[in-house]
Amino acid sequence: MENIATLFSSRRVSHACSIFMACLWSVFAWVHVLAYQHSGDWSYLLFCGAETISALLFIVRTAPVSVSTDAGDWLLAVGATFAPFFFSPSEMTIWPAARYLLAFGCALQIAGLLSLNRSFGLVAAQRNIKTHGMYRFVRHPVYSSYVVSSTAYLLSNASPGNTAVYAVAMLLLVLRLLREERFLSTDVRYRVYMRQVKYRLLPFIF
Repeated sequence: MENIATLFSSRRVSHACSIFMACLWSVFAWVHVLAYQHSGDWSYLLFCGAETISALLFIVRTAPVSVSTDAGDWLLAVGATFAPFFFSPSEMTIWPAARYLLAFGCALQIAGLLSLNRSFGLVAAQRNIKTHGMYRFVRHPVYSSYVVSSTAYLLSNASPGNTAVYAVAMLLLVLRLLREERFLSTDVRYRVYMRQVKYRLLPFIF
């Protein structure tokens, strides 16, 4: 497992992940633009735009002071990052008004990403600790926005495939979050931040 971790943390593999993410995003974006053209539903463009910001920040992220070399951290990070790109438009809808919840989730995602700025990364790493913006309310606001927007997307685009993607994405997200905090808490500054902001993902719940 240590050899796998070393491989994942290498610059060459990091570049390969970036290329793979760009290819996967291209297919994801193309499918959702076509869905917008077919249906006129603006939520497809909004969801695609929010994911595009994530992809762009991943490309221009700053170099970390230290990064986890645990293979489990890398596998979870890759899986949780790429899982939402497997969502696809569906004509089945559980709650048509969920598009407005999706808009709220995307707004949270954009706000969280802008708060994080270039400290965005794929796997747990020691960068500048963010305590302003959305990070005053929960320790992982971008992950919180993923929960909201993914839930809204599923309600708007109900299908067996999307249900499976949602279940896997949420499981990977929570596992990723817990392992990420275990790594970050080795920094005394992050432990202080954890005491200041008590909730990880959802205020007053978790």
